[in-house]
Amino acid sequence: MNDPNALIQVIGMPILLIVLFYFLMIRPQQRRMKQHQAMLGGLKRGDQVVLSSGLIGKIVRVEDKEVGLEIASGVTVKVVKGMIQDVRSRGEPAPANDSKA
Repeated sequence: MNDPNALIQVIGMPILLIVLFYFLMIRPQQRRMKQHQAMLGGLKRGDQVVLSSGLIGKIVRVEDKEVGLEIASGVTVKVVKGMIQDVRSRGEPAPANDSKA
């Protein structure tokens, strides 16, 4: 084991794999988590949101860890903030479900 190239391969390869794993897996996940936390911090009354289950509703109340979400006229449910996947803008047009002309 006097060959310096063998020593570099034995020590360098695992270090290279760890660095590669960090930049390809861990760092992008941390960036997505920060963006999601910033989105949750900016929630306000009147925002239309999409839950991770696909349910769409309008925020009527914002608390520390939960929001009141109106899913139908007069139907309000409490939702954990972490389950909110996306915030839609107010002026976003909804797709038509019928072909009225």
